[in-house]
Amino acid sequence: MAEFWTTYLLPLIFIVLKILAIVLPLLIGVAFIVYFERKLWAAVHLRRGPNVVGPFGLLQSFADGLKLFIKETVVPSGANKVIYFIAPVLSFGLALTAWAVVPFGPTSPFSDGPLVLANINVGILYLFAISSLGVYGIIMSGWASNSRYAFLGSLRSAAQMVSYEVSIGFVLITVLLCVGSLNINDIVLAQKKVWFAIPLFPMFVIFFISALAETNRAPFDLPEAEAELVAGYQTEYSSMAFALFWLGEYTNILLMCVMTSILFLGGWLAPFNVAPFTWIPPVFWLLIKMVLVFIVFGWVKASVPRYRYDQLMRLGWKVFLPTSLIWVVLTAGVLVAFDLTPGS
Repeated sequence: MAEFWTTYLLPLIFIVLKILAIVLPLLIGVAFIVYFERKLWAAVHLRRGPNVVGPFGLLQSFADGLKLFIKETVVPSGANKVIYFIAPVLSFGLALTAWAVVPFGPTSPFSDGPLVLANINVGILYLFAISSLGVYGIIMSGWASNSRYAFLGSLRSAAQMVSYEVSIGFVLITVLLCVGSLNINDIVLAQKKVWFAIPLFPMFVIFFISALAETNRAPFDLPEAEAELVAGYQTEYSSMAFALFWLGEYTNILLMCVMTSILFLGGWLAPFNVAPFTWIPPVFWLLIKMVLVFIVFGWVKASVPRYRYDQLMRLGWKVFLPTSLIWVVLTAGVLVAFDLTPGS
């Protein structure tokens, strides 16, 4: 019995606790980041924003969640009920799963490696695979709803996500060329001398804009634009099923913010390796950068007009795709010509 406890049960409990240490703060962070974004929009639009529920309106997001929780779940009579309920769970589950390989610091109190749940050598490929799977939740929701509006909305959203994933893939290739490793922690350590946002600035811009499109954010929020008629792929969803889509969307937004910080802004590295910057724990530097990127996300939504669908697709396929492909070739050429390849 003692051997079973130490060999199997204790490691399992330890893994569950590490997962909860990521998931619980993330869900609480989503609630407060929504409040923060609504306050940001209010400041840009000269409004007050949430200010009634709780002190300074801090409990507004929790009140919205409670409202969704107590609402009746209405399922369309012709819907495929199994897939109908799997779709939001899949979208939310994939959004949480992606955080397993995000490093929050250089050292962990529980192991010799970085502060991360799973320090795998193909972390970037893992993230790219998980983000690619996210489109299935949208397609399944539109098809299972047995509604033409929801199905057409899901196809439009899926086409948008797939289009900009191609550009994101080429951006990742340029970063990997400069690092020589698929490990996300190695990407952070490779930026000790200079953040990749400086030498790879065009790719930094493409990644940020593609992240807006990948997460259906303004000016590429076509699923939200469809709410002016119906509601896109979420048309037939209500109550907690709708809330799971909403939670998954904001979890993905925070993931894109943290990946922007890791890939181009040095991750948990301090901006200057001198005091007092080094006094701040690395995890706080990552959170600060993530929040700054999120502020730009909210600022864009509050100030930039929405694209038409044809403009969105043209930007992805005729501008970002050739530009990122050319930059991959240029990056590889410069690294080889000046003998700057990793390990050389």
